[in-house]
Amino acid sequence: MIYVSSQYLTAKPHALLFQALANPARMQILLLLRDKGGLSVSRICEELGLEQTHVSHNLRCLSFCGLVNSSRDGKTRIYSINGTTAVQLLEAADRHIKEYASNLFSCDALER
Repeated sequence: MIYVSSQYLTAKPHALLFQALANPARMQILLLLRDKGGLSVSRICEELGLEQTHVSHNLRCLSFCGLVNSSRDGKTRIYSINGTTAVQLLEAADRHIKEYASNLFSCDALER
């Protein structure tokens, strides 16, 4: 039996959040919402060239993670980025890439 310290059991939510961010389609959606503001699923599909079911699935994941919010505008649901935390996460990632990880594309250990 393997013993795992309880302090490391709290790593699971962190891993799940970063797993959500690791998906290219979800990252495209987050960046689009950051840059364009609130958008409907159909508008996101148009902007990114993705299918509606794919976008809806990824928005559901981003919502569970608290990275996007949604509101109603009549019959249409409008999605927006969580300006309190998700924007700061993206800005921190941008800084980190620029300062410490500019050679990411040459890493053969990461799946592309």
